Amino acid sequence: MAILVTRPHPDNEATAARLRAKGFEVLLAPMLRLESVPFHDDGAPYGALVVTSANALRAIEAHLKASPLLTLPLFAVGEHTADVARSFGFKEVISAAGDGKALRDCVLAAAKSKRLKKKSPLLYLAGADLARDLAGELGEMGFTVETKTTYRMTPSAKLPRETSEAFAANRIEAVLHYSRRSARAFLDLARAAGVEISALSVPQFCISSDVATAVREAGATQVAAAVSPDENALLALLLSRFALRP
Repeated sequence: MAILVTRPHPDNEATAARLRAKGFEVLLAPMLRLESVPFHDDGAPYGALVVTSANALRAIEAHLKASPLLTLPLFAVGEHTADVARSFGFKEVISAAGDGKALRDCVLAAAKSKRLKKKSPLLYLAGADLARDLAGELGEMGFTVETKTTYRMTPSAKLPRETSEAFAANRIEAVLHYSRRSARAFLDLARAAGVEISALSVPQFCISSDVATAVREAGATQVAAAVSPDENALLALLLSRFALRP
């Protein structure tokens, strides 16, 4: 019996390693693929960077080498994105609690404490598909935000053959979902592969209530959402369901 991880590469490999260390068999079926978008830094005097996904940084990794952007404070949506930022050379990284609202509030708190000057524009490194209008929300709070799209996530063309066969043989005991968009891609591909009934019959573990809603709307009945939008909470939920110690 295996846990199906739908998270995109390369983060899915780290997830798989954590699960295998707990004794799980793992199948990887990334539902979305990272594609970089041409990026140009015009040298504007930004006050800080805002990043809602580690992929926004991965997409411009080559550009960041020796870039002046590395000297700026970087506000990251969560600790995973913050860790990737540090690995690329950012020195001042401020991590929010894992979602857009927390990131917005984190930027606002920095301005109130004078750690960040509102008059200096923010550079928001973003994906092509945005879950919320973070730039607009910050703009309403008095910030000037320049949004630059650095990547897009493209849905996979089909469910991996190994995954389809595992569902048909009832060898998958749970599915992990990391975003609303990837969950919808999974549901579409499971339907196209003819394994939708099997796919929806197993427990679905979701990183947030928003993702869980999308899965429930598709007909899944065993759906659970993490208490906070991060992988530690998601895996803790999985481990508690299977009576394993985190």
